[in-house]
Parts: sequence; C-alpha cells; structure tokens
Amino acid sequence: MSGSRGGGGGNAEVIVVGGGVIGLTTAVVLAESGHRVGVWTRDPVARTTSAVAGALFWPYRIEPARLVGGWLEHSLSRYEPLARRPEETGVRLVAGLMADTPLDGPGSWSSRIPGLREARPDELPASVGQALRATVPLIDMPVHLRYLKERLRAAGGTVQRRTVTGFAEPAAEAPVVIDCTGLGARELAADASVYPVRGQVVVVENPGIDEWFVSSLPGPAGTTYVMPHPYGVLLGGTTTEHSWDLGPDPAEARDIIARCARIHPALAGARVLEHRVGLRPARPGVRLEAVQLPGGGRLVHNYGHGGAGVTVAWGCARDAARLATA
Repeated sequence: MSGSRGGGGGNAEVIVVGGGVIGLTTAVVLAESGHRVGVWTRDPVARTTSAVAGALFWPYRIEPARLVGGWLEHSLSRYEPLARRPEETGVRLVAGLMADTPLDGPGSWSSRIPGLREARPDELPASVGQALRATVPLIDMPVHLRYLKERLRAAGGTVQRRTVTGFAEPAAEAPVVIDCTGLGARELAADASVYPVRGQVVVVENPGIDEWFVSSLPGPAGTTYVMPHPYGVLLGGTTTEHSWDLGPDPAEARDIIARCARIHPALAGARVLEHRVGLRPARPGVRLEAVQLPGGGRLVHNYGHGGAGVTVAWGCARDAARLATA
C-alpha cells in the first residue's frame, strides 16, 4: 500500500467496517500512518455499543490471555497521554478499587500501573473484604468517540453511514477491508461463536463520588460497579449471556442501584438520569487475523473483544494495522 494521504470518497486504500471504538481506533492508526482510510458504520458513532460502555481500563471477559497482556500495555501507553486533555479526549486517570482480585491476579500488564497495591482495611467499603487500589484511565465514551472521529478526519480519513450485507461490497472499493463489526460478525463473517452479553446500567446524579469501584463475581448480576463520569455516575451492571434484549428492565435497574448503594449509601437517593443497555460482543477469543477474499483482496478480522474493547483498542488496532499493511 502506498503512503499517500486523503481517504475521502471512493479512493480509500482501506475500508474499516464498524464505527465503534475498535473500528475508529484502527482507522486512526492506519490514517496517521499515511494510508487513505474510510470507515463504514451502520449506526451513528454516538449510538454504537461503545457509546454506552462504562469504559474503565481493566480487562473483562476477553481472551486469549497470551495476547491480552501486550494489547493492554500498548493501549495504556496511548491512553495515559490522552488523559492530559480530558475535556477533548474524554480520558481521565481516576483512582478506585477493584474488589475480589488478588494482587497477582491481573497479570504482567499490571506492572505498568503506577501505585497498584492492596487496599488498606480503612479504604474498603463496609461490605467489601479485599480490593486492589489503582489509578487507571476512565473514559467518557461519547466524548472519546467524537475525539477519535475528529482525529481520523484530521488525518484525512472519512466516516460514512453505510450498511453492508457482505464484505464483497467494501472489497469492491478498496483492496483491504477491516472487519470491526462486533456482534455483526456473527452474520457478516458467518461466525456462530460470536454472542451477545447484555449489560444494563443506570446513570444517576453524582452525590459526591470521585473514585470508581468494581466487584465482579460469577452470575448474571455478579458485576457491581460505580464509575464517576462528567455526565453523572454510571452504575452497573448485568452480564446476561445470549440475550439480545436492548430494553431496560426496571427490576434490574432497582437491583443495580441497591447493590451500588451498599458501596456508596448516598446513591440510594440519587436522581436517575438515564437507563442504558448494551450488548457486549463476546467470543471464546478475539479474532484478529488476515484472510484472502475471493477477488484477491485482503480481509482483516478484528472483533470479539467482549467487555474489554475500550481497554485493548489501541493494542488490537496496532496489530490489525500490521496485518492490513503486511
């Protein structure tokens, strides 16, 4: 592929299918390397699954473990500088507690987190017996997606609303296609191993919380998290496998608020601002590989990131870009 700029119209060298955080980050990496890139997205960027994510930098429901560490370390190295401009990028470095996790649990990537340690007993909520204390990126996804979109445009890339029924359509317009379709890969890539993990969250007015909290235990309602964002506190959550239901469940919402209020009692009376539901694109392992299309083009798959798309986005984008340009 040549290194010339200007990814507008029908002269793209690479078409990225999918406008969530994986697709946009991959497109940014390629465009800033000098390639002409177009993003085709079925949904507006602001209405993708990525837009409703709590977006704490921590791996969740993602494999294979042998690759995840490298993706995490690279992604962290990209998010940390962005945290210097939070209003523009949506990225802030925020302290918090990861409960029910031993110090050696996260893996080697956690050595990159400055100050990661066991929380002292006086730092733990009354109902929590153990937690790690860490300062990691917490990302306001609507702001971050806008930032990525503008960064892509500044590098000469384009974003189009366009629905495809197969990869032959983008392949007819560009020699390289990157599949960042998330759950859409179930149909587009004929991959039956992709399935949804439904997550419901509640956004409430912030009663004065400035740190995040996460506790993950087995079961559909085993994940409790409190994430303070500029727009309010995001409370979660649920992990219902194989559910395609995008409608908020009032009973689940009440349960989420009750669980979070056991951590921060002030949340019990906080005014509810919004209910959100997203479907995490789960798979036994991330699919990140290049295949040849029948017409001779190259298709790079980059999907199946489960609940960790934001966390590994830059690392996976780097590897997908290498596959696209090899």
